Amino acid sequence: MAMNFFERQEAARRVSKWLILLFLMAVGGIVLAVDFGVLVALAASGTSDDDITGMLLLTTIGTIAVIGISSLVRTSGLRSGGGKVAVELGATQVSEDTTDPQYRRLRNVIEEMSIASCVPVPEIYVLEKEAGINAFAAGWSPTNAAITVTRGALDRLNRDELQGVIAHEYSHVLNGDMRLNIRLIGVLFGILVLGIIGRKVFFNMRGGRNSKGAGAIFVVALVLLIVGYIGLFFGRLIKAGLSRQREFLADASAVQFTRQTTGIAGALKKVGGLAEGSKLAAADAEEASHMFFGDGVGYWAIFATHPPLIKRIRALEPGFDDGALGALSAQWAQSPPDGAEEDRTLGLGGASGPLPPAHAQIAIQPASVIAQVGKPQDGDYQSAGAIGEAMPDALQAAARSIDQAIPLVFALLFNADSAARSKQDDLIRLRHGDAVLAAATALSAQTDALHPMLRLPLGLLVFPVLRRRPRPDLEKFIATVDSLSRADGQIDLFEYCLACLLHRQLTESLDPSANWTSGRKKPFDVQNEIGLLLSVIAQNGQDSPIEAQRAFAAGMSRILPSSTVAYSPQTGGVGALDTVWPALDALDTIGKSILIEGLVATIGLDGKVTVSESELLRTVCAVLHCPLPPMMDRG
Repeated sequence: MAMNFFERQEAARRVSKWLILLFLMAVGGIVLAVDFGVLVALAASGTSDDDITGMLLLTTIGTIAVIGISSLVRTSGLRSGGGKVAVELGATQVSEDTTDPQYRRLRNVIEEMSIASCVPVPEIYVLEKEAGINAFAAGWSPTNAAITVTRGALDRLNRDELQGVIAHEYSHVLNGDMRLNIRLIGVLFGILVLGIIGRKVFFNMRGGRNSKGAGAIFVVALVLLIVGYIGLFFGRLIKAGLSRQREFLADASAVQFTRQTTGIAGALKKVGGLAEGSKLAAADAEEASHMFFGDGVGYWAIFATHPPLIKRIRALEPGFDDGALGALSAQWAQSPPDGAEEDRTLGLGGASGPLPPAHAQIAIQPASVIAQVGKPQDGDYQSAGAIGEAMPDALQAAARSIDQAIPLVFALLFNADSAARSKQDDLIRLRHGDAVLAAATALSAQTDALHPMLRLPLGLLVFPVLRRRPRPDLEKFIATVDSLSRADGQIDLFEYCLACLLHRQLTESLDPSANWTSGRKKPFDVQNEIGLLLSVIAQNGQDSPIEAQRAFAAGMSRILPSSTVAYSPQTGGVGALDTVWPALDALDTIGKSILIEGLVATIGLDGKVTVSESELLRTVCAVLHCPLPPMMDRG
């Protein structure tokens, strides 16, 4: 039975515990090897037993300290997120407003994936010097993720195949694999650092062993070099043990996401059939090998971070065999595939479909929503295509522009009341100047007419350019968004949701690793916060106090049926929710699953929700790091 998002998150946490255990075992093996080398050297020199014991103690402490400090320093160097890994490997960042056709195709695919899964658009990079077909996702959380593809992937894959590869990487983004992978880089560096030191000393001294004391240093370097191979053995074993099964799961998720096997299977066939395969020439590919879509290094079977390629293809197309792959290889040796040409020949393009009417009601059930969280289903990618096509080109261009992104957000928050709007104009003019106000005013003609389902996706598109701004600019922007939302003395659901979502995303992007919460609380521990959330949701979603109480009770009975927390209407409206998010985000994965079931029961008391209510639910889920795809009634 396939795991849902919350089960996968819990599985990733268990794997993290295994990683710590394996790391400790590797450290123990390295310490024993170093101590053994020191013991042999000291015994041969006639050192007394007491001195040997003291030296071994110092050696053990020193070895552990070097490994531990090296791991911490390496991990700290990756605090800024996945883009750091991409840049270290030599990748080039793709700008939001790029006009290069292949970059534009890649960005379109990734933006559609983000809309479909309700996560911020990640940074996008290309390894221009790599002819092999490969990709990886890196980062601490979706708000600081980066997706990188090789030039070979851009040149050789058609749009369906590129979608399949990107969907595979989004599985790692959504399921906690990405965070585990970036931790693994830091852990493995600590294991390998003594070998790196030994190799540099050993090869730098080969010509100078006759100098005084050089012999002893040479022996130490040789011991460290041998220890390095022990570390390399453990490092590759750890990567192999943690990575293989997750690649099968990510392939299956890509099929579920894009609703077809030809994309991901076609990409894997090209990896196996082209001479370049998925191999990478980058010197640092070894360090990040566990992250890649395909085997980028070429390990022996025991150390392989990926399942055999033919097994991955057969899992998608059971009748496929080695002979078929050989035939494709021979064909492509004569005429290598051109992804852009295949797009034109096959007529491949973005997904499309109609949006529901702005005032439609969507059928909704708690179990179906839980199944969708963090795990886009059939049709979600098509829904994202419909959203993209319905969004005006001018607003999409503004969302991708470093100069227009901030005015666009302000335009989304403009109030229909003339007095409130005048206050908003004064705020923008005072804090950001007349030019920003003029740009926001010009955009408001289109933002006022937006379908409710287009507002949250615009926030996803705006995020990449906003996070490139300096911290003081972002802090001033967040403060302005909050002030604009409250300009009329109250804050409606959309204003609150947009402000809350932007605040969470941008705050996490400023300090990625520090703002990630590994939840351990149970619903009972935060029952007052749960009661407040359900009270506000019920109060805003029902026309009468009696119906609001019924909605509250429906939600609370799913989360904490024995709780004595009562329905408590809030005079401050949705602004009262500011205090609940840290506590609710600290819930464990099962607690969040139960909470969302209760939210669905509260919002959809009659089994249906409006489009606006569904967007509210998606926003709450995003703030709690449980991304929910666009909700459409698929009948």
